[in-house]
Amino acid sequence: MFTGIITDIGTVTELEKRGDLRARIGTGYDTGGIDIGASIASDGVCLTVIALGGDWYDVEISAETLSKTNLGGWTVGKRVNLERALKVGDELGGHIVSGHIDGVAEVIAVEDEGDSTRVTLRAPGDLARFIAPKGSVALNGTSLTVNDVDGRDFGINFIPHTKEATTWGAVQVGDRVNLEIDTLARYVARLKEVG
Repeated sequence: MFTGIITDIGTVTELEKRGDLRARIGTGYDTGGIDIGASIASDGVCLTVIALGGDWYDVEISAETLSKTNLGGWTVGKRVNLERALKVGDELGGHIVSGHIDGVAEVIAVEDEGDSTRVTLRAPGDLARFIAPKGSVALNGTSLTVNDVDGRDFGINFIPHTKEATTWGAVQVGDRVNLEIDTLARYVARLKEVG
């Protein structure tokens, strides 16, 4: 489990296609405190650490994960939002995030509003019903509050701190973004279906 509070920006330093895609991610984390088998959310995707070095870790990305996320578009040099798994007693500053991506949203507009940036995204049709004004979503691993919803489109405002502490400062129209809907929204919808 994660909180959606990004604690490092990593860089993809190597990609190797084997049976699965193997990626090396450069990080500012103290890798001496990371175990093989640990989970690290990388652009919101829960990935398992399979090798470690002084300032990097390796992960394997399955074909299933590549088909459901934007990780298939990773290139060497790509910057990614990172978050280590939640530990008992950690502050829950965002919302409960599983690291299991529901789909990929597309950035359709970016507009500065004062010091903040307003980003409008288009959700896949089957996920739009789970996104509500003032509800939570995780986008590329970042816990965010939805400002407004219009059909499949929804708006998010990024304050300067979020733009600096994550990869959101470089967002552009056309970007494909990993979307994880709020777990509570999923259960409420399911209860309505069976009730």
